[in-house]
Amino acid sequence: MTVPETFFSVSEELWLFGLSCAAGVFVGAAYDVLRVLRMLLPHNSLLTAAEDIGFLAAYAVLLTAFSNAAARGEMRLYFVIGSAIGFTLYFFTLGRVVTAVLRKLLAGLGAALKVIFSPLKTVFALPCKKAMVKFVGNLQIIVKPLKKIKIVLLNRRVLLYNKMANKKRKNVKSVAEKNETRKTEEKRSVQPRTR
Repeated sequence: MTVPETFFSVSEELWLFGLSCAAGVFVGAAYDVLRVLRMLLPHNSLLTAAEDIGFLAAYAVLLTAFSNAAARGEMRLYFVIGSAIGFTLYFFTLGRVVTAVLRKLLAGLGAALKVIFSPLKTVFALPCKKAMVKFVGNLQIIVKPLKKIKIVLLNRRVLLYNKMANKKRKNVKSVAEKNETRKTEEKRSVQPRTR
């Protein structure tokens, strides 16, 4: 009866650690693809977060596949540590060089496209200007009735109680003033008249 191996030798563990470092370099290269995509197309924070979550999910799948293919399906903590070391080394060494080169290439490509399409800009300037005037005119036709429909009290700047001139009511006495005049009248009526 043959018993399957249940442990790795030291040389096997070192080999697996080296492979996990190489897998981390591969993960770093995949992250560079995301960095290039973010350079090409500006992203908002929601899309960036979704991309990062997808990237971490792909990393988890890669780690699981790595443990299944190289380590008989056994997950070890040093796989994660090795891939993190490989990713960090790639990110701060070769990744910086790749990113700098790609930035320069994309900037040059953008400048070349700007030069190529600059004659088209002058050709389309007049029609765009006329179209903008037409669209602004149509927008004014749509917006004017909507402004008239607005209820005055919903517009907070026009509310009557927000104006300082209307804070004090002109024809109505305050409750405190009414009470004081009533008290003074009662005192006068209670006091005996002396001659």
